[in-house]
Amino acid sequence: MPTVLRSTIIDAPIDTVWGVLRDFNGHDRWHPAVEESHIEGVRAGDQIGAVRNFRLTTGAQLREQLLKLSDRDRSYTYCILDSPIPLIGYVATITLRRVTDGNRTFWNWRSTFATPPGLDSALERLVGEEIYERGFDAIRALMSGRSAPAGAVPRPVRARPHLSARALRCEAIVVDGYGGPEVLKMREIEVSPPAPGEVQVRHTAIGVNYIDVNIRAGRYTQFQPPLTPGVEAVGEVVDAGNGVVGMLPGDRVAYACLPPGAYCQCRNLPADRVVVLPPAVSDEAAAALMLKGMTAEYLLRRAHRVRPGDVVLVHSAAGATGLLLCQWARHLGATVIGTVGSEEKVRIARDNGCDYPIVYTRDDFVAQVRDITQGRGADVVFDGVGRDTLMKSLDVLAVRGHLVSFGQSSGSPEPVDIGLLTPKSAKLSRPVLFHYVADPAELRASARRVFELLEQGVLKPSVNQRYPLAQAEHAHRELEARRTFGATVLIP
Repeated sequence: MPTVLRSTIIDAPIDTVWGVLRDFNGHDRWHPAVEESHIEGVRAGDQIGAVRNFRLTTGAQLREQLLKLSDRDRSYTYCILDSPIPLIGYVATITLRRVTDGNRTFWNWRSTFATPPGLDSALERLVGEEIYERGFDAIRALMSGRSAPAGAVPRPVRARPHLSARALRCEAIVVDGYGGPEVLKMREIEVSPPAPGEVQVRHTAIGVNYIDVNIRAGRYTQFQPPLTPGVEAVGEVVDAGNGVVGMLPGDRVAYACLPPGAYCQCRNLPADRVVVLPPAVSDEAAAALMLKGMTAEYLLRRAHRVRPGDVVLVHSAAGATGLLLCQWARHLGATVIGTVGSEEKVRIARDNGCDYPIVYTRDDFVAQVRDITQGRGADVVFDGVGRDTLMKSLDVLAVRGHLVSFGQSSGSPEPVDIGLLTPKSAKLSRPVLFHYVADPAELRASARRVFELLEQGVLKPSVNQRYPLAQAEHAHRELEARRTFGATVLIP
């Protein structure tokens, strides 16, 4: 069985080179032999099992599958599934190593395969020279800023003006001073060209979240007016600053990050805070899923690992995050209890995995939970309400239960005497999403888990309120009055 091994030194930092190579669907952006590529289904380009379907400049169509990927080792392994070239059982591994002599990268590309009789030498030469050596040359050119080697064909993108030489003017919601919804005013702003490491994104859908209300009202004073609210949006890359790899104009992307600034038509933000959307994920679904879905992911899988048989209490179970928590917790095998504000929301919560919806405006949820659990209580309470519910949430816990306070839609909770945890050996935590996705690899992994469950039909984001960007004030009034259910988006 032939083995082809090629290696080289790239005069660029290892993280920069890895940022290009780790995108399994990104080879059409740098390899001169690849004309077009896409990932089948809704998997991301760095997700194990992803299948890339691509066409060579010769017209040949191939399918390859990602078998392993390690950011720690900066290595991935893939195999050929279908190819007109008779590379039988082809398996290849790309590995990068840091060169100690200077800020450079050692790149090793190795493969094994079988061939029909008499074709060994020809196919070894094809792989080693036409694939590996030409790939090395293309990355050297990309890292040095030179033109791509002859024969390279960039991935087609929708025509957009290149904005790097000029500023862009667009509409945005601006808060000049903390206050109620009336302080949300539409204004024209200027967006500078993206700085090194940044992308410029033209928004198509903007998520509305309670953190936006808290920022507008001045509950997070680290964000000083004048400011533009919003931490979640979906859009299209229209320009990229120097040093950005793995992302091109025309790519559909989503983000959920600080600092705020999403309530606008266009903005710049660090490229490592943005994820490229799988083709099957719509803009609206991403706007309803990015922040809320990743919140559900870290709450259920990392802040508190929910297991089959657990009793879970979700406050605001008919809200955007609450619905996703109910869907995901039910999928994990938990018994889900939820509080809602009206009879209409009882049906919505029940249809989304909540076994026992409780109308908190009518019934005492503490007594109801005790009755449902026969006095045992809840193993975990996910409380995004804050002041109005926190002490009762503590009261409803089972022995060794965990109260996860992750929001404050009713205001900041009063200080808790730690001695109140003693009678039940209870736990109280105050996690924040942005600490759980601070590392770019964690961000991509969290988003990938969310999109996987969307693909499987476990998560069903519900966008029930849509407003033009200019009606952000009305959107906030509806959210604060608890007249919304599911997700709310603004359309620029």
